[in-house]
Amino acid sequence: MAVHEVVVDVMLKPEILDPAGQAVLNALPSLGLPAASSLRIGKHVELSLEAEDETAALELATKMAETLLANPVIEDFRVRPRHGG
Repeated sequence: MAVHEVVVDVMLKPEILDPAGQAVLNALPSLGLPAASSLRIGKHVELSLEAEDETAALELATKMAETLLANPVIEDFRVRPRHGG
């Protein structure tokens, strides 16, 4: 088995309020930075998984995201290979 690098990005669903993102958005102008029209904060998880191939690694990461890394009630996630850094 080979080791495959996989990334899972987890974000709150669009209809869910993001208080941390709102706090950062509100702080930008007070720090002399340009205002953004929107800002949301999520989680970026990098995994090194032993699997037969990349497809199997992505399936394993998807199962991890569905059961532990993301709360499917309030969060969406995206699983992808980690290519090129």
